[in-house]
Formats: sequence, structure tokens, C-alpha cells
Amino acid sequence: MDQMSRATSLGFSPDRLARIDRHLKAYVDAGKLPCAQFVLARQGQVVHQALAGEQDPERGTPLAENTVFRIYSMTKPITSVALMTLVEEGLIALDDPVAKHIPEWKDLGVFDAGIEPAFMTKPCARPMQVVDLLRHTSGLTYGFQNRSNVDAAYRKLKLEAFHGGADLEGFVRQLARLPLEFSPGEAWNYSVSTDVCGYLVQKVAGKPLDEVFAERIFRPLKMVDTGFFVREDQRSRFAACYEAKPGGGIKLQDDPTTSPYLGPPQLLSGGGGLVSTAADYLRFANMLVNGGELDGARILAPKTIRLMASNHLPGGADLTQMSRSLFSESTNAGVGFGLGFAVVFDPPKTLIPCSQGEFYWGGMASTAFWVDPVEEVTAVFMTQLIPSSTYAIRRELRTLVYGALMETNA
Repeated sequence: MDQMSRATSLGFSPDRLARIDRHLKAYVDAGKLPCAQFVLARQGQVVHQALAGEQDPERGTPLAENTVFRIYSMTKPITSVALMTLVEEGLIALDDPVAKHIPEWKDLGVFDAGIEPAFMTKPCARPMQVVDLLRHTSGLTYGFQNRSNVDAAYRKLKLEAFHGGADLEGFVRQLARLPLEFSPGEAWNYSVSTDVCGYLVQKVAGKPLDEVFAERIFRPLKMVDTGFFVREDQRSRFAACYEAKPGGGIKLQDDPTTSPYLGPPQLLSGGGGLVSTAADYLRFANMLVNGGELDGARILAPKTIRLMASNHLPGGADLTQMSRSLFSESTNAGVGFGLGFAVVFDPPKTLIPCSQGEFYWGGMASTAFWVDPVEEVTAVFMTQLIPSSTYAIRRELRTLVYGALMETNA
């Protein structure tokens, strides 16, 4: 069965799906994106693929179906799944105090005044729990937020440098010196929390994070192109990364022939360190939509996936109510956060077509994925443009996809 016939048999209009190709081509032709790849599946079967642009415009290398991309924060769901495999084995619990596994963190305080290294702190209202790390209510932050004395300290210490600087153990030790921005559970703040989850995975499993990922996720799911650096045999497929220029247009940010991703990083970042392909990440998404299993490889149990894809923000709030920084804008109305990704719990408030319980996330270079358990839909979008907030293309793609879905399950 060809792709068009498969799309029709699975409830999509091929003519309407063709709008996606035109939409992505317009972005590339206008010089807004260097390239764009989109893969859409229903019930695990690919119903549409779109390719536009070049993986390396400087050298005229065309985009291919197996191009390798920096996925940045799309690493987070993978780290979260790895941690939940250890939860299922009873080796760590969501309500464990983090200090049980990181003793140096037992005296963490909340910022009161001062600058690094002379911070004044006050005690936490309650101890940080493992669940706080997974849902970003830990009180940790990111240096690039540029909004507080605490994130200024992160920048000063270069905490988020994958290449050079500290390894995971050193990273966690450095964090022990710094205060939290707020008491755990009091707010939502996008942060290095998932990097700490990666450290917990490594410590509890008793082996390096890359080995845990390979054993528990990548090899079982046959994700052959996903890892913390670009292997020698992948170099010809590695995309260039661009950044948006203030006046419009794009400029090269990371040349694929000289990129630090060509070698193993010092810090195995569970928050943003992986490279992958659209095909690999679609296998990961299809495992999630299928309740934790794909092609006979069982990664997690269905109840665990359901728990991860529930809104865990205190009081049932959404990101617009709980966020202290990024993701507080109105486009996140009706969207909460689960254990590793955003979760839609009030679709009408989002102002785009979507399903109750749909979950998703993206990366700094504008990559994105979503999983719709109701419609049994998975989608992966790949490009390489920093920052991800440059265009609303992620929301546009969801509108285009559901505008092509003619037979729904709800």
C-alpha cells in the first residue's frame, strides 16, 4: 500500500496533508528555516512525510530522511522514561526526597538575597522530591533565563556546558552550592531538573547514562541513530544548526564539520544532549502512544505511561498559572506538565485542534514531537533553528494535521 492509500485508510485526507508540504516549503523558500522534516503516523503507520531545504546549506547538501539533528530538550522525555524504568523496578520512587540519592543536597536553601558566592537563603518549606525534578517544580533554573541572581550564578559557573567543564557528578556538586529559586512544589520553572534526573538514572542504575539509554531504550526500540555525539559513520548526515538574526533571516550557529557534537561530551546531558533522526524519534513516540511497547519491546507498563501523561502541576493548574518564566504565555493555557513533557488537559483553552491527554515537547533548535493517545497519532518535526520561539510553526503543524484528519476517535 502506498503512503497516499495508507493515509486514506487511516482517516486522513491526502489533499489536505499536502498543505503541510507547501507550508514547510514556504518557510524554507523565505529563508526562515534552513530545512524542515515532518513525519506523521497513525496506529504506528507512517501516513505522511515532508522534506524541504538542505541539511547543510553552506555546502548545498540536501536534506535526507535519515539526516541527524540536535534534538536538545527532546532528550528530556527519553531521560524521564529511563528514570521511570527504574521506578517500575522499585529502585527509586517518585516521592523519594532527592537528598536520599544526593546527600550533598540535604541542606539546600531557597534564595533570599545576595549574589554568587555570597547568597543568603531560607529553609525550604518541604524537601525536594524526585517528582519535582520530573515536572520542573524543583526550584532549579536555567542560566539562559536571564531573570534572577540565581540563574546569573548558573551562567557564571557555566553549569550548562555539555562540552568541557564538569561531568554529571561535578555538575551536581556545583548545584549543591547554589540556592533554589523557590521552595519545591511552589511554582513551575523550566530548568536543569532533567539533567539531575539523568544523574539519578546513572547513580541508581550503577552505570553511565549513555549505557543506560542504550540498554533500556535505544537497542530495544532499534533507535540506531540516537546518542550523545555524532559517530564517524553519521557525519555525512549531520545537519548544520542556525540561529535567527534580529532583523530577519538566519546565520550559521554550529557548522556540522567542526561541531563539538562530533566527539563525546564531558557532560552527558539528560536535559538536552542527544542527537537523533526523525525515524528514531518516531519509534520512541510510537512506543509511548502504544502504552510503553513497540514491536515486542516492552519499555514501560501502560499504567506508567498514563501516569507520566497526566498533569502533575499542583492544584491541577496549567503552565500559565504556575510558570515563573518561560512558557507562561497564553499559548500554554489548558496545558499542564506531566513526568517529562507537557500535557493537554483542557483542549478548548489551547485554541488549536488537539485531544484531551495529548502530550508533547520540543527542543531549542525548533524540533518538536507530539503523541495523541485518543487519535493514536504521533508526529515528529525536525529542523535546526535557534531559538525555538522564533516562529509558531509547532502550533501551525498541529492545526494542519488535525485539519486533514477526517475520521476521528472522539
